[in-house]
Amino acid sequence: MTEAVRPIAVLGAGTLGRRIALMFATQGGVVRICDLSADQRDAAETFVAKQLPRLLPTVPDSSPAELELSDDLAAVVTDAWLVVESLPEQLELKRQVFAELDRLAPTDAILASNSSSYPTSHLVDAVTTPARVLNMHFFMPPFVTAVELMSSGRTDHTIIERLMDVLPRYGITPFEARQESVGFIYNRIWAAIKREALAVAAEGVATPEEIDRLWVMVLGTPAGPFRMMDRVGLDVALDIENHYADERPGLPESPRRLLQQYINDGRLGIKSGRGFYDDYK
Repeated sequence: MTEAVRPIAVLGAGTLGRRIALMFATQGGVVRICDLSADQRDAAETFVAKQLPRLLPTVPDSSPAELELSDDLAAVVTDAWLVVESLPEQLELKRQVFAELDRLAPTDAILASNSSSYPTSHLVDAVTTPARVLNMHFFMPPFVTAVELMSSGRTDHTIIERLMDVLPRYGITPFEARQESVGFIYNRIWAAIKREALAVAAEGVATPEEIDRLWVMVLGTPAGPFRMMDRVGLDVALDIENHYADERPGLPESPRRLLQQYINDGRLGIKSGRGFYDDYK
């Protein structure tokens, strides 16, 4: 069976999970989303239904996929050729899920983690076939169509080669991280920028809005670091920063403290209606 006739499964219907499913819904077939929350599943279904007609004209030879949503992991991964995990950045949770996927998914299914901070070498202890596990790190599709692929150290490289060939059909541009790297390629660079922007705000040198405005004026980008963190979610940003701090002792604490203050105030970014900015509807 080929990619054209087998489903793709996405675990997690949150901000990134639903966007990943959207990208894979451009070449027909079936895309399945698994999430325990009915509200998240409904939100994902609404998002894909709204965005897919806008995305299809940008992808050559596109056709809409059938979208299926469920809270049953076993049913979602049945016959899938690719399973993409997009769950919270919690190491033990991801380890448990990959052990389940190893048991439930077809033996030839590719098992990928969208984790931005945990290499899959940290996730495969309970996986009997680690050769089929890798990182597949998305950004914020459909606005950014790049994806980074990274071996667990035991990944069969033909799987990476296969994905490098297949992903462009979905309008996705893959890049390979050629060595294991916490933060991959882009996020290692972005983490340093984000951390320093948070430190500047935490020290009272400038407000988040002023930093973003200056950033946009100088670089000509559509958004600055704080607006971008709001899009991802400040809770996610803090999880990632905490992991970097564990991996690299000596990183400054003020960026994490500032994120925690906003989270304690219920400010998670777009997902909660307010973050560093209050203008989300």
